[in-house]
Amino acid sequence: MKVRLGDRFWITLTTVIILFTLVVIGRNLITVVKVHHRIRLLKREKAMYEERIAKDSTLLEQLQYNEYLEQYAREHYHMQRRNEDVYIME
Repeated sequence: MKVRLGDRFWITLTTVIILFTLVVIGRNLITVVKVHHRIRLLKREKAMYEERIAKDSTLLEQLQYNEYLEQYAREHYHMQRRNEDVYIME
């Protein structure tokens, strides 16, 4: 079976097109995987921030009451009243 010059051209061209298509598909698949990974990371980060917002909102509501505000200031900022001795034990 002899392969003519015209047939050889079409075989080579088809091979080049197939290889080019595979390279493009491969690069797109890598990009898709990276994007999906980034989306998963951002969803986790979003959940963490939503949890932190809920926690801070609860704290903000509690700090509106003077008794809790005083307790919070004493515990977190080591505040005290005049003529009062405070011992910090950790």
